[in-house]
Amino acid sequence: MSNEKLIRATLKENNGIFRMLPNFTPRQFSSPGRRLRLHPDDYYALGVARGAIKERWFSSIIRCKNGPLASEDEGLSYVLGKDGKFTLKEAVEILGPELLGDGLYKKYGTWPMYSKFFDYDKPLFHHLHPDFDAAARVGALGKPEAYFYPEQYNNYPGSFPHTFFGFDPGVTKQEVRERLKRYEDGDNRITELSRAYRIRLGTGWYTPPGVIHAPGSYLTYEPQWNSDLNSVFENVASGEVYGREFLEENCPDDKKGDIDYLISLLDWEKNTDPDYMKHYFRPPVEYIKTEDFKEEWITYGNDYIAAKRLTVYPGKKATVKDATPYGCIVIQGFGKFGGYIAHEAGMLRFGAPSQDEYFVAFSAANQGIAIENLSQTEPLVILKHFPKTSETP
Repeated sequence: MSNEKLIRATLKENNGIFRMLPNFTPRQFSSPGRRLRLHPDDYYALGVARGAIKERWFSSIIRCKNGPLASEDEGLSYVLGKDGKFTLKEAVEILGPELLGDGLYKKYGTWPMYSKFFDYDKPLFHHLHPDFDAAARVGALGKPEAYFYPEQYNNYPGSFPHTFFGFDPGVTKQEVRERLKRYEDGDNRITELSRAYRIRLGTGWYTPPGVIHAPGSYLTYEPQWNSDLNSVFENVASGEVYGREFLEENCPDDKKGDIDYLISLLDWEKNTDPDYMKHYFRPPVEYIKTEDFKEEWITYGNDYIAAKRLTVYPGKKATVKDATPYGCIVIQGFGKFGGYIAHEAGMLRFGAPSQDEYFVAFSAANQGIAIENLSQTEPLVILKHFPKTSETP
């Protein structure tokens, strides 16, 4: 069976819902948080040279920027069909508006976002993602991203459950410049210029491109744009040293070594916003509540990405409609999701299938997905990620 035949048959047989295979990705830096529900023996499944697995990507049609040892399909999400597997990227290219809907396809010509579980035991380095103009100079996209901290995946907080965002309002560009000038001379201690916020489970943040941040050590659900670019401004983080290539790897060749160019990547107004929390903190916002289920916005208030938390109460059924296609991950409970038996992950093996992740086509989302919680005691909780729509607050 050709991939096109397999893709179309899979979409039809499952009434517009793709069952996704887990997409685990290693990183060479930092330490794993080990909260991904992955078997303890599998965190180095790709070998120690690749680093431990620290992320799980959802609904991804882009490769992970993981250096020369990465496979050609690293970071790409796969769909599991009855007669084989194929990438979501292939499905998007073949089905186009049939999968995404006319509006989304006309606007972007593709599926423009993905999400991930970000799982580090130690805080990450202070870094930024470039805006769209800066990213275009290296042939990539800007990267707005959002965070949500699910209680179900955070049985412990890691070593530093606080996230740094931006700089203190009184900090000057010259002070930042001086820290970057010291990048190869010793610990530049750049987070001394920043502000840390204690992470509150069950809430989140929106991080615009150009805002420097150092994520804390809770597992984080991260809806984001189709990009894997960053610029690392902190040269020593959690005892690990980051070479100058981490600072400059996504700069044009003629801008490497140019500190003024690096400073220009910062959205200075947002980085020094005295009301940063007021503008970018994202507590859940109720959207729908009935006796059978509730939906809350958990990513909102931006022009790019959105996410909801759906909770179906014990023993209840619901038909839930959405205005756009979406990817989703079951984080608690078990039940039926369309024609599938769906349940949260217990302990996954690397490369093995799961029953916790799905991608829903436009027509199926519009018609509504029948969801049933088969537990009499626990809620069925699902996180849903998609591009911003007109209904997103």
